Order: sequence, then C-alpha cells, then structure tokens
Amino acid sequence: MQLDIRAQTLLRTLVGRYIIDGQPVGSRALSKISGLELSPATIRNIMADLEEMGFVSSPHTSAGRVPTPRGYRVFVDTLLTVQHIDECSVESRLPMRLETSQPQKIIANAAQMLSSLSQFAGVVLTPRHESVFRQIEFLRLSQKRILLVIVGASGDVQNRLLLTEVDYTPTQLIHSANYINQNYGGLSFDDVKIRLQDELRQLRDDMTALMHAAVEAGSEAMSNNSDDVVISGERNLLSVADLSSNMNSLRQLFDMFEQKTGLMQLLDVSSKAAGVQIFIGGDSTLVPMDDMSIVTSPYEVNGKIVGTLGVIGPTRMAYERVIPIVDITAKLLSNALSYS
Repeated sequence: MQLDIRAQTLLRTLVGRYIIDGQPVGSRALSKISGLELSPATIRNIMADLEEMGFVSSPHTSAGRVPTPRGYRVFVDTLLTVQHIDECSVESRLPMRLETSQPQKIIANAAQMLSSLSQFAGVVLTPRHESVFRQIEFLRLSQKRILLVIVGASGDVQNRLLLTEVDYTPTQLIHSANYINQNYGGLSFDDVKIRLQDELRQLRDDMTALMHAAVEAGSEAMSNNSDDVVISGERNLLSVADLSSNMNSLRQLFDMFEQKTGLMQLLDVSSKAAGVQIFIGGDSTLVPMDDMSIVTSPYEVNGKIVGTLGVIGPTRMAYERVIPIVDITAKLLSNALSYS
C-alpha cells in the first residue's frame, strides 16, 4: 500500500526515534521532531491509519506507538538514508595483505571487525569447499583396509580410510584409480555419483563397490568443514535488552549460535542475492527471534561469490550505520581473499 509523503515522514521519524531510545513514540513528540506543520489531531489520524495498515502498534501500557516488523521493512526498504562511512577507516582494520595461504585468519579478522564496528555480533559464512578433485590414488594398507588419497583441484591432499568387504590386489587398485582419474578427474564428486549410476554397470560388481565407496568418502572429505560459520562478538548481544530480556530469548539466541544450521541457511539464501540484504525478525521466517535482525552481504573471490558475511543485532539497530559497515567489509574481504 502506497504511503503519502506525510505518512512516510511520520513513520521514518517514529522508527528513528524508537531505534534511539526504545520507548513508544507519541503524537506530541512526533509533532515536535517530524518537521511537519500538522495539528496533533491530524498526526493522530495518520498514526491511526499506519496502525490499521500494520506498520505501527500501540503497547497496552502506553499511548505511544512502536514500529512493527512490517514497519521496519518499509523503513529499511524505502525510507532509510544510509550514512556515509569512509572506506579507508574501515580498511585499516582489515589486514589486506595477509598471505593468501591464511584465508581463515582473514575471515576471522573480518568477523571481528564487523563486531567491533557495529557493537553487535559479526558473522562470516566461509567459502564452500568444492568437491572437485584432480586425481585419486588407492594404497593397500592391509587386508580389506585401503587408504584413499585425494588430490583437490588446488593441489591440497586429503586422506580417507576405506574398510572394504573384498581384499583388493594392488593391481586392481591401480586399475580402479586410473579409471576414475581418466574418466572423472576434474569433476566434482557429486557429478561423479550421478555418472557412476549408469557407467559402472559395465564393470565388475566388486570394483563398482570400491568406486562407490571412494566417491562417497571423497565427497565427504572435500565438503566437510567444521568452521563453516565464523562468529565474533556474541557476548555483545547479552547487553542488548531486546534480545536478552528473558530466559526464553537467551535460550533462542544461544541455540542459534550453537546449532548454526538455521544461521547457515539464512546466510546461504542471502548469498544468492546481490548486495546488502536485511532479514527482520517477525518479517522473515529465517530469523529465529522477533526482536532480531541480520544484515548481510555476499563476498567474492576472483569475481565469484563464495560466501556471505553480516551483522546480527536487535531489530532496533541503527541500520543507517550497519548497512555501510557490512557493504564495505564485504568488498574489503573480497579484495583480501582475491589478492595475489
């Protein structure tokens, strides 16, 4: 529903004042700070219309009004004026020229910087490990025990132990590795799984079993990463009354940090969109708490989006400050990880 200029101004003023002090905003206060030359009666009528449209609500104990999730959404989408932040002042906090062999350190620094600048929690979804491999090798350790050696596309090496039902000979292992390398080298293990279903029917059953076991183990080895989400500054949220006002809220908050599954889902969704995204509790089903918002932006490595970063804070946050912090940090992290 389209709001006229007066309604937009009053909603922007109300949300801005509520973000600052957390108290319901009354019509008298709005008449003083909105800059509109309107009578109190006119302001009350406009506020009643905004409440009827679901943009504001009236707490039972106050005559003033507070923004609803829908009101916040309109505010951040159409009414917000983003502050200018000097990119150089942010850049000085992120070591740009760390060795590219230290991407985890760069990412941890980015999460800490987001937390420090926002005074909330900073979060970074780390780059997904692609399950593309260059080649594999089987080494017979003992009867029915085989070491699977996987060489990734970038040259990194991982090992996995395979326990088989058949005692394969060294010759069989060499032939199997050669078959996989010649036919599937340079593909992802996920792609190999699909092709194996049809192409390996022509091979002997015992060799097929070995190759399937190798692909399953390889896929797990290449994609498994216990540090998918790096979080910094969780304790900052303990001082935010909106998020820690009761035990249920605290439980939800730390469940989110401990489980990480929902957070990873949200960050993964935001990586599919360009630019800064804002997820508001009560407005987005991906945010676990009504009083929480998450501001995110994807980041790149050599022009390809590989992850997402953002700030987790209360719905009542200074979006005009947090949005440019997230945006600039995403650009700096992209530059740092792409630096050569």
